[in-house]
Amino acid sequence: MSERPGQTPPPAQEPVEIAAEPFALTEPADEQQSEDKAPPSRTKTIVLGSLLAVSLAGAGIIGYAGWRIASQKDATLTAPPQIGSLKLDTSDNGKSTGDYLRTALSADVDLDEALGAVYADSNGQNVLFFGGTTLIWTPESDLDTAFELVSDDQGAVTGLHEVPAGPLGGTMKCGTTKSDGTDMPVCGWADHGSLALAMFPGRAENDSAKLLLEIRDATQKRN
Repeated sequence: MSERPGQTPPPAQEPVEIAAEPFALTEPADEQQSEDKAPPSRTKTIVLGSLLAVSLAGAGIIGYAGWRIASQKDATLTAPPQIGSLKLDTSDNGKSTGDYLRTALSADVDLDEALGAVYADSNGQNVLFFGGTTLIWTPESDLDTAFELVSDDQGAVTGLHEVPAGPLGGTMKCGTTKSDGTDMPVCGWADHGSLALAMFPGRAENDSAKLLLEIRDATQKRN
């Protein structure tokens, strides 16, 4: 603009200082998104991963337990006329002893089917065998209860311990009781479908445990 003669020019305006350095009017897009979407906590990730692992492990245990019950529950027990060198005692005394053992077991253990039998080898050594079948939820606990039956005024079963149960699985234990003042081995097994005990007068415990495996293989079947 041109100045008129005799008119004083307006004072010059000072520039307005906003900031010492240049700045952007808006925040960068990537910084805004990073604030809006914070990464998940590492602790939370670890906790969730642990819970998932525990859940999967629990499902696996439940699945295995269910399979084991299903595979063992449908069992049958029979008393064949001969098991290896053992022959079934069909005399009146043998039958009455077997019936007594069967009745005593059924009184304390709830069974669908039960049996009792006496076997003898060529040397006259007897084996008293009794057991039964049903759906058993706690095999080891029920087996321990059955061992309590094998007691008289001379004492209960002592030294009870686990022994190999063989290919049919479940749990198997052996101990000793008194018979006419001498130690007599007592062994038994239980799974989710059957339970049985046997007494072995005149035999060693190791031999009795092996013989029970042979008896089990001959008497127990699964559907």
